[in-house]
Amino acid sequence: MHVLEQQQDLPASVEEVWDFIKTPKNLNAITPDDLDFEFLGDLPDEMYNGLLIRYRIGIPMFGKWNWVTEIKHIREGISFIDEQRFGPYKFWYHYHEVRSIEGGTRMIDRVHYKLPFGPLGEIVHVLQVKGMLKKIFSFRQERMKELFPGHTEST
Repeated sequence: MHVLEQQQDLPASVEEVWDFIKTPKNLNAITPDDLDFEFLGDLPDEMYNGLLIRYRIGIPMFGKWNWVTEIKHIREGISFIDEQRFGPYKFWYHYHEVRSIEGGTRMIDRVHYKLPFGPLGEIVHVLQVKGMLKKIFSFRQERMKELFPGHTEST
């Protein structure tokens, strides 16, 4: 099992950041263009427990993949989880949290994931997936800085 964890401090209120992340269509705004991200089907204005989000994503060197994510364990204004139901990973469990801090909000992402194909999947992880995920999450941090401008710190 692999874990990707990052946090980012934003100069905005928890309410402002939560309003952004609770809106499923905003995922497109923080996804790199080269992933050819495309929602399949209609989206509600706001996430809810049990929401299934269907999309297609282009993974460099691996082509286009359909992905179904379930939104669950929503704690309004605090946290939620998106968990893969169908997609390129053997396991994908992404925890999102926002916390009030002095001067703004700390946004926390923690992803537990596992690739399919056993040892071959581990080789692909080292050669491609680990770097790709770091790039995606770095892009998200940059986009969030643009969407919530001001002094931010990231780790």
